[in-house]
Amino acid sequence: MIARRVKDIDYVLLPGADRKTTDIVIERNGEVTVRPPKGVTPEKVDAVVESKRMWIYKNLAEWRDLNATAVVREWVNGESFLYLGRSYRLSLVADQDVDLKLLEGRFCLKRSLIDAGGEAAAKAAFEAFYIEKGVSRISKRIEHFASKVGVKPTGLKVKDIGYRWASCTKSNMLQFHWKCMMAPAKIIDYMVVHELCHIHHRNHNDAFWNEVDKVMPDFNERKVWLKKYGAGLDL
Repeated sequence: MIARRVKDIDYVLLPGADRKTTDIVIERNGEVTVRPPKGVTPEKVDAVVESKRMWIYKNLAEWRDLNATAVVREWVNGESFLYLGRSYRLSLVADQDVDLKLLEGRFCLKRSLIDAGGEAAAKAAFEAFYIEKGVSRISKRIEHFASKVGVKPTGLKVKDIGYRWASCTKSNMLQFHWKCMMAPAKIIDYMVVHELCHIHHRNHNDAFWNEVDKVMPDFNERKVWLKKYGAGLDL
């Protein structure tokens, strides 16, 4: 990855891929990434970015507006945390057999965890919870949709993958950010179908979106929801 700048637009140039067009994406963290076809020079990529500058301005402005409302959570009794699109209150408890569990409509977090490790320890407990639940749920949804897409992924990982919600590796391994588990079930299904379709098409061309549409005709509604509310899926 190479950081480049075209006038007032900073972007990250990704390695070239087997594709016909240059793909420009505003990532979840607001970073502009550009993946060109193999063999295209950085100077030619700069020219493409320059030609798309109004599109980039528009989408960066939308990203800033959406992220201005990002939630900042506190680790106190009564704070709300998300799981599968629903909001659950936090209860700090004196003693329990695990660091964190969802019990009777509340997230129960061991108080001693925060006393000893602070916010970092509390976040780690939630991350572990989302990863465990994510592996179980997402694996089932992959199994459900893979036959509809007509593909066989090689595996699944749920972890922190930075600014992306999910990705499909060259070996067809599907990776999902643990924050996905904060989203409603139908949005997680969209992410699953999205990545499965990348096994057929590695970029976001018309053929890719047509593939998604075959399996999930209302995908655009789910895509818009994620773009609008994704900033709130955080700790």
